[in-house]
Formats: sequence, C-alpha cells, structure tokens
Amino acid sequence: METQVVLEAIGWIGSILIVWSLMQARVLRFRWMNLAGAATATVYNAIIGVWPFAFMNLAITVIDIYWLWRLYHEAHDAAIYKVLAVDADNAFLRHVLAEHSEDIAAHEPAFDIDADAGTASGGTRHTFLVVRGDEAVGVVAVRDLGGGTGLVELDWVKERFRDFTPGEFVYRESHELSQAGFDRLEVQPHARTDRDYLARVGFAPDGDRMVRAVAA
Repeated sequence: METQVVLEAIGWIGSILIVWSLMQARVLRFRWMNLAGAATATVYNAIIGVWPFAFMNLAITVIDIYWLWRLYHEAHDAAIYKVLAVDADNAFLRHVLAEHSEDIAAHEPAFDIDADAGTASGGTRHTFLVVRGDEAVGVVAVRDLGGGTGLVELDWVKERFRDFTPGEFVYRESHELSQAGFDRLEVQPHARTDRDYLARVGFAPDGDRMVRAVAA
C-alpha cells in the first residue's frame, strides 16, 4: 500500500512539473522544469509498465537535454547574438520599446526614450538592439556624459531570454561602444537594479555607481 502511494506521488509530481513548465515564460526555466517532469514521468511509467508513455517521456527528456546543451552552448556565442547600433527614432526600436513598455517601466521606471539627452549634464543618447537572428531580444541605451564616459540608462532583455546575459555582447563582444567614443561606462543603481547581473558583465562598485571599462 505504501509503495503504491509513493508511486502515485511520483507520477503526480512528474505530471505537475510538466504542466507547470508550460506556464514558464523563460526558455531556460521551461526546459529544466520540463526535463525534471519528463524524467520523473519516465521512471513512473516504466515502473508500472506503461511503456508507450514511458517511451514518450523518455523522448521528451532527451529532447530537453539536447535543447539545454544547445542553449548553454549558444548563450555566450557571439555568432548567435549581434549588436546593432540604431538611431533613437528607428521604427523597429520604437516598436520593441512600445510592445514591452510595461516590462521596461517595471525594471527601469525613469527611462524615457523621448527625454532630452542633450542637456548640460550629458550629450547624445546611443541606442543598441541586441538581436538573435531576426528577433530583437534586448535594448541598451547609453547617454554620452562626455570625456569618453557613458551612463547606461537602459539595459533590458525579454523575459524569455532573462536567464542568459545578452547584454554581455554589448559590453564585451561588440565594438559598437568603443566606436561610439566610449571608454568607460557607468550605471546608477536603484531598487530594481540587478547588481549580480552587472557584476557578471564586468561592472564593479565605484562610490554610488557601478562602472566598467569599455573593450577596445
């Protein structure tokens, strides 16, 4: 009786994980949860001898393992992610910002693409699209403070790619920042700032800001 209860619990756990995984927006989180659920369901179905379902869940497990390998392999591949310097009035950039305005505002409430960057405290704003194939996955906006220093006003990425760090291709792999005349970047952290992410892409605390050098 106890064994039967344990087996049923295993089966329910696998099913719940699979269903729950389908509710995840983030690609990496979906794959890991789906893998855990499918692997659990494979064991359950094999134990009770339901071989068609055991085979199906084993196939899902293998597929998830393949996609996880591919996702981790591509996460830092400069051949997969590209950085495009675009004007602030670029139609596609405006479309991306408008489509994701609520999410962007939740992470960077002070950002306004239409705000005047050409004030006494800073010069022009440089905007960059991070793309994967033909899909825009993120936007970085940097205000020129003069003297080669840029203030990162926005570093946003779509939720499904948020387990990765596409921004690193702006800071590390791309030459767009150096070509724009920057040799130093600053971020003014606030309550919603992900300091761990900034540290992973090379920023370090400096007073009340986080800074990093721009790759040549």
